[in-house]
Amino acid sequence: MKHRTGHPTGSLCVLLASVLWGTTGTAATFAPDVGPLAIGAVAMGLGGLLQALVAAPRIRRESAGLRARRGAVLLGALAVGIYPLAFYSSMHLAGVATGTVVSIGSAPLASALIERAVDGRRLTRRWTTGAALGLAGTVLLCAAEAARASTGAGAGSGAGAGVGSAGATVLGVGLGLVAGFTYALYSWAAHRLISHGVGSSAAMGAVFGIGGLLLMPVLLVTGAPLLDSWSNAAVGTYMALVPMFLGYVLFGWGLAHVPASTATTLSLLEPAVAAVLAVLVVRERLPLPGWIGVALVVGCLAVLTTPAGARRRSRTTSAVVAAEPG
Repeated sequence: MKHRTGHPTGSLCVLLASVLWGTTGTAATFAPDVGPLAIGAVAMGLGGLLQALVAAPRIRRESAGLRARRGAVLLGALAVGIYPLAFYSSMHLAGVATGTVVSIGSAPLASALIERAVDGRRLTRRWTTGAALGLAGTVLLCAAEAARASTGAGAGSGAGAGVGSAGATVLGVGLGLVAGFTYALYSWAAHRLISHGVGSSAAMGAVFGIGGLLLMPVLLVTGAPLLDSWSNAAVGTYMALVPMFLGYVLFGWGLAHVPASTATTLSLLEPAVAAVLAVLVVRERLPLPGWIGVALVVGCLAVLTTPAGARRRSRTTSAVVAAEPG
């Protein structure tokens, strides 16, 4: 299966998924008593099981292909089980800004390394340019949010309640790197299944269904606060149904058209969306460097989503104009 790295449908699906994922931090503020392990387990666990349930007919029809590539299925499922626990714990220990930027910002680099080592894929100049813009923007956004939090404007955030000692911050950063690697790993595994002929619904349903099963023991042990109030239950339900179920259905469709490294780079939109929602909904203030960071992320998305044909036409037009006599 040949992948069209500039295919607009794939890029749009990944961008829509990233917008949905960007709502999770704001949603979590409405359930401050629910711990990060419970949030991660209910979101990815129930969301993954729902994906498997909806995709069950396709999984049965494509069971032979899934069994033939069970190594990729199990590797992806293990990464799905680890990712949310590491991601939400990273935000809890190191703060929302730092946890998010380390987790999401490291994923494109991890994806590129996995594709280079396993698939022998070469990095394009376009991807490198887009990734550099996106990472620079994400770092600026992180720095702006960290500066705001240090002044006390971010106090009271449930996700960052554990921020304190240097040891906790270092552990949070380490867990963020784990989250970034596992995100890249399950994206690569799903993309590999799809590129070898397994439908996106069956691939995502199998990987996320098994990953969801792995998270059920964690949910049973830590999930009691989700039932303490209607607001906590509503947050858990929203996280499972919208960002995780619907978001990863869209992400699976996107992976059918773009490589995992491009998809994870496009998902740098997530922290930008999270920052804007924090301003609009939670009434946090974002300093000027943060808005510059958002603009750089948008620039990254423009570089990666402009169709190849449009770029070639633009270069051809420029060359013709330059050759015309003045």
